[in-house]
Amino acid sequence: MATELIVLAWGCVLAFVHVFAAVRFKTRQYGTKWNMGARDEVLPPPEPMVGRLARAQANFFETFPIAAAAILIVHAAGLEDRWTAIGAMVWLAARVVYLPLYAMGTPVLRTVVFLVSVVGIAMILRPALQAAF
Repeated sequence: MATELIVLAWGCVLAFVHVFAAVRFKTRQYGTKWNMGARDEVLPPPEPMVGRLARAQANFFETFPIAAAAILIVHAAGLEDRWTAIGAMVWLAARVVYLPLYAMGTPVLRTVVFLVSVVGIAMILRPALQAAF
């Protein structure tokens, strides 16, 4: 299987990590009854960790579809090369690093790591965009 597709599969695993990390801390704050209920009640403001994990999750799900589409485009077009594989690995590694940085509230470096993940996506898309011109 192509490296890019393996990375995409691990990206799906990372998506679950984001979901479960966020809900774990939210449940710790609001309780199991809230988690298993209809969640209709008005909640107090989230603790800092709950908010950070929710924002990290939202950020991941804003960019994950772009990375997934990029990987599927180059794979479907048979445009994978060494650089698309490296780009996919750069994207995934940066996204793995991003989550704990956001959870810890690390400024600046977190943004740099996000930008590295965007560079990874650009590396994946490069051959598809070149083929378009």
